[in-house]
Amino acid sequence: MDVLIIGGGLGGLVAALDLRARGYAVTVVERQQYPFHRVCGEYISNEVLPYLRRLDADPAVLQPAQLTRFSLSSPAGRTLSVPLDLGGFGVSRYTLDLHLCQLAEARGVTVLQKATVTAVAFDAATDSHTATLADGRQLTARTVLGAFGKRSTFDRQLQRPFFQQRSPYIGVKHHLRLPGYPTDLIALHNFADGYAGISAVEDDRLCFCYLTTRQNLKAQGTIAQLEANVLGCNPHLRRILTEAEYLYPQPEVINEISFAPKSCVEDHMLLCGDAAGLITPLCGNGMAMALHGAQLAATHLHDFLQGRTTRATLESRYRHDWQRQFGQRLRVGRLVQGLFGQPVLSEAVVGGLRYLPAAVRALMRRTHGQAF
Repeated sequence: MDVLIIGGGLGGLVAALDLRARGYAVTVVERQQYPFHRVCGEYISNEVLPYLRRLDADPAVLQPAQLTRFSLSSPAGRTLSVPLDLGGFGVSRYTLDLHLCQLAEARGVTVLQKATVTAVAFDAATDSHTATLADGRQLTARTVLGAFGKRSTFDRQLQRPFFQQRSPYIGVKHHLRLPGYPTDLIALHNFADGYAGISAVEDDRLCFCYLTTRQNLKAQGTIAQLEANVLGCNPHLRRILTEAEYLYPQPEVINEISFAPKSCVEDHMLLCGDAAGLITPLCGNGMAMALHGAQLAATHLHDFLQGRTTRATLESRYRHDWQRQFGQRLRVGRLVQGLFGQPVLSEAVVGGLRYLPAAVRALMRRTHGQAF
């Protein structure tokens, strides 16, 4: 095959659509079975729409929520609000990932579900990769794109530095229904040692997703107690948690979320999406970055597969373009994360920024890209 893609999230599936449209034989390996939920804020900046439309993958058919306003609150409930300059849309990963998978399969992409890549070996003599799956199958590909998410056992196999370090962060996601909640608003609410985002997705539902620390959860004992005793100190969160209808019996939870810098090339594989670098949820644009990363990877892989570049040039140019597109966003995201989560600092920042809406919008522009 021409391209093996490890991971069938947004980056992997959209890269598959792009590369298949260019005529390549593409296989995607996904360890779960569609459809399924992921811990994700489920907001996407409109910067991605021109690209998705070029791929004939316009999300409008899924009837996503249209998001045009942004609100931020401090732990005590002080708020600031600004319009979203580009706007965005909200759609669940349960719905979107299944839709993209179905499009990919209909167009000739091979999608192996409930399959796990355990190792990839690069053979310099043949300039190709051989991937071994957990069931013993082996796949040979001219190129490999890693799109395997926030934290994968494959990161351990690659001996990536961030995987050797413990991360204090956990992510929790609920789907809710709360009649009367504005469907055009994405809101971020701070609490002690964490922050939560809420926005509408399709079918009159809300995605409620928050980041906090293992220590915060350990001190409270259970997620329910954490939400009642810590998140609930913010009056906006208290209203959401006490008035909303929970649509699933248990939330989705992910542990050991790392925001440490990551490489976008490992052992001659290109990486995109969260495998290459995770933006803090407070900046709310990880899904758009995954899609843009897929576009960059597909473009550079196309040049290589057409014989216009060597592998060394492929890797060098991809690193350069990835850093140019996303390096500043990630740096600003880490800076912004440092301003929130601590109650006193959060109160001061929100209290000051509420009188400087232009500064808030400028900060948001630095974590978002341009239409591509």
